[in-house]
Amino acid sequence: MGFGCKTFPLCRIGIRSENGAITALILPCDAPETAPDDPLLAEAFRELEEYFSGTRQTFDLPLAPQGTAFQRRVWEALRRIPYGGTATYREIADAVDCPGGSRAVGMANHCNPIAIFIPCHRVIGANGKLVGYAGGLDLKRKLLELEAGTESLF
Repeated sequence: MGFGCKTFPLCRIGIRSENGAITALILPCDAPETAPDDPLLAEAFRELEEYFSGTRQTFDLPLAPQGTAFQRRVWEALRRIPYGGTATYREIADAVDCPGGSRAVGMANHCNPIAIFIPCHRVIGANGKLVGYAGGLDLKRKLLELEAGTESLF
């Protein structure tokens, strides 16, 4: 199992890996900044640097989030929301064959252990408002602005 913590423009992020896959992204990371102790973590931090600089739109990392079958279906649907795009909780519920399951999708988002890599920040309320994000609504807004090209981090 590996762990690293690094400061980025919006916050300090921790990443945990196990058995050759990313298993957790901690927002914000309260641990001191540490160099990654395995090549996968180094690659994850490199890809995050590219993401925050606006040169990366997708991540090429092996992910192994732990969750229920329903949560994993929701997380896979989130990965299909394109960079710079958004979807509503209802749209995700419909995409995973759970009509009327907006609240269940919200709970799955809340349990997402690998935020940013699994982009739950791209899910918005039916009225277009930002609701719910483990890293806080300000961070969610900034991530969406970054992807829309309206937020400059560097």
